[in-house]
Amino acid sequence: MTERLDNVAVAGRPRDPGLDRAILSATLELLAEVGYAKTTISAIARRSGVATPAIYRRWSSKEAIVEEAVFGSDDAVPPPASGDLRTDLTAWARWFLAQIAEPSVRTAIPGLIASYQHSEGAHDKLLARWDHPIRHALIELIVDDYPDHAAQAPTVGDEVFDLLVASTTIRGLTRGNEDAHAFCTRTADTLALIVAARFAADA
Repeated sequence: MTERLDNVAVAGRPRDPGLDRAILSATLELLAEVGYAKTTISAIARRSGVATPAIYRRWSSKEAIVEEAVFGSDDAVPPPASGDLRTDLTAWARWFLAQIAEPSVRTAIPGLIASYQHSEGAHDKLLARWDHPIRHALIELIVDDYPDHAAQAPTVGDEVFDLLVASTTIRGLTRGNEDAHAFCTRTADTLALIVAARFAADA
């Protein structure tokens, strides 16, 4: 433990990325093994070998650690565009489902949602960090496929994004990766039809 503490970032010194990785890795392991409630700061400290004060110098709360461990860095990259909206929607459904179906994520999300009820602004910060840029990327896919409907794309894109996140989240939390290919194909078919129908109604 003492050796680890020698590397802990202090005022005027940069954080040691090795310690950060150890903490986040321990958090993911504990979430998958014992669940959200038992993934405490003390448990993370024991598993990672990093002292509790050093953890608190990096993150202000357990929720902050879990959020970063589960949702990763600020530069989440969605699947590359293929030029075909239905193909892209299928890839996005697989991408979302694969993340949600991870055992650590399946147990973390309900706990985080509950904690957000008592932490003012935490959910808004997560949306700004993750939801908003990814949502915008999906809208851009729709604009690329329907350039004549660029003005309506943000509204339609918001609807499609919300449906995509909701369906993959519920599916991932309740059934994991079970029958993932068929589910993602059906989801993409449905969302592509919604896009076409919305733009046809506006024509």
